[in-house]
Amino acid sequence: MTPDEKIEAKQYFFQKTGIRDVVMCVDGTHIRIMKPRFRPMPYLNRKKYYSINAMIVCDHKCRIRAVDPRFCGSSHDSYVWNSSPVRDHFENMHATGGTDKLLGDAGYPAEPWLVMPYRDPEEGSVESNFNIRHTKGRNVVERTIGILKTRFRCLFGASNRLNYDQKKSGDILNICCALHNICIQNNIEWQHDIEEMLTAFNE
Repeated sequence: MTPDEKIEAKQYFFQKTGIRDVVMCVDGTHIRIMKPRFRPMPYLNRKKYYSINAMIVCDHKCRIRAVDPRFCGSSHDSYVWNSSPVRDHFENMHATGGTDKLLGDAGYPAEPWLVMPYRDPEEGSVESNFNIRHTKGRNVVERTIGILKTRFRCLFGASNRLNYDQKKSGDILNICCALHNICIQNNIEWQHDIEEMLTAFNE
């Protein structure tokens, strides 16, 4: 991100959440693939279909800033995050005095550069109110994933899948993310249905 983009993102997320220095959000999404020929079981996810668990990092304008499609469907989001160059980047930046942060859900570890919600807070408590504000900021990544999958229906899931192995499926996802950003950059509209978009995110 350019310095101006960071300033704009921080203003957006602070207005939504009251949390300072947030520039991006992170979440994982499952991309349905064909059953791998070799060692298929690690790719069988908790919903009982074969997938890759792809990490998506986006900014406040739904632009995808990083994608990591290397991990099998049984991998937990926190494992993907801990193995990611994105985490290394933010850790190194904080080690040299940087303050930029991301928002993640409760599946991620709490770190100085990754802000997650409180688990099971009491209703009406300070922690509960924080979680409400946190959700208002973090829902941009859910929206981004929903837009990506409804725009490129090969990623949608449901009864569909990518009829390729995990490596080629990851390459296809990378290309779809790049095209998604080009569409945003050029204000290319997308046809959508809100229920479809939410279904796409939850796949």
